Amino acid sequence: MTMDQKISIKIAERTFYLTASSPEQEQLIRLAEDAINRRLDNYLRRNPGKSLIELMSMVALNECACRISYQREIDARKAEAGELGKDLADYLAQAGK
Repeated sequence: MTMDQKISIKIAERTFYLTASSPEQEQLIRLAEDAINRRLDNYLRRNPGKSLIELMSMVALNECACRISYQREIDARKAEAGELGKDLADYLAQAGK
């Protein structure tokens, strides 16, 4: 069900107005907002004097690196599941003889 809920979020003291197409999407957006702001606050504490653009670039780099790492894990698990499925099919074929 589409709800097209207008929401506002704040990242680095800037407000963004967005439309969430479902409650799940709104939840994901708000979780992302929180994760970005927490990471940015961490970088602000560790790197005083750096520009906001430098810090946001580091946030983006870190988030993308994490996403790529998770995707690699998912791909490895899918390959492993495929191999296990093949092994199971082979086993069942042998057991049926």
